[in-house]
Amino acid sequence: MKSIKLKLKSFPVLVFLTTLLVITSIWLIIDITIPKIPILGFHSIVDTQSLEGKNSNQNWRRIDYTKEDFVKVVDYLVNHNFWFISSQDLYDYFITNSRKVPPEHIGKKPIMLTFDDSYKTFYTNLLPVLESIAEKYNQKVKVVLFINPGIMTKNENKTSFNINCNNLREGFAKGFFDIQSHGQRHKKLTSLTNKELIYELETAQVQLRKCTAGLDPNKTVASHIAYPYGASNQKVEKFTAKYYKSGYLYNSRFFWQGWLKNKYQIPRLTVNRQKPPKGLIHIAEKALKIKNE
Repeated sequence: MKSIKLKLKSFPVLVFLTTLLVITSIWLIIDITIPKIPILGFHSIVDTQSLEGKNSNQNWRRIDYTKEDFVKVVDYLVNHNFWFISSQDLYDYFITNSRKVPPEHIGKKPIMLTFDDSYKTFYTNLLPVLESIAEKYNQKVKVVLFINPGIMTKNENKTSFNINCNNLREGFAKGFFDIQSHGQRHKKLTSLTNKELIYELETAQVQLRKCTAGLDPNKTVASHIAYPYGASNQKVEKFTAKYYKSGYLYNSRFFWQGWLKNKYQIPRLTVNRQKPPKGLIHIAEKALKIKNE
């Protein structure tokens, strides 16, 4: 009798351990077979050498990243077999699996470099770096810009803090910019009424596509969105799905595999001045090479 009781008591434990083993095995299989894709989220790229004053490091914000450090990161990635994917690449090849990875990218490590808001520095600092890299290595590095068209400047004012449409068109036409939505005016979508939410989502898409008219026959522009402040909920996702194929968050905890679960909850790692090139390179090296199927 005692033996039977002991077996009955241990049964739930065995079930738990077996279930845990099965779950662990599944995730190990996923971890081995699915490429890990680092998605890095930058903001403004600043040139500290051009900032005035002895305390120039105080003239830029915590979320900014220096041009010098960014060059170090990209130089490394270009020289170590990375594939700089666009938002549509991620959607097609890794989320929906609707297309097979092109042969020329087999064996490479995918990574996505994203930039939020509508900073002029995307044109004045970021684009020249990308052009310089292309000239140096004969390889174009494509970056994803999540833009708020409602706060872009409408002229060529050189003192403006924000980018303008012509700047975006130039970077897009040259093949460096993947232009996506960040909402119309960078409002927290979770705090809006239905009408306000629709305006933020729809108007941003319409204006970005109008800005790139004649350059984007496949309508890849503004097909995806990064939620301002990384704020989303079921309501936001429901409305977002009417206009966009996927949505991006900031969620370092589920940074690696979260995007497999919900295409409207794609996590990114926030990059700021406290993350040196060595740290970003370490993160990038966790990406798995794409294998032949």
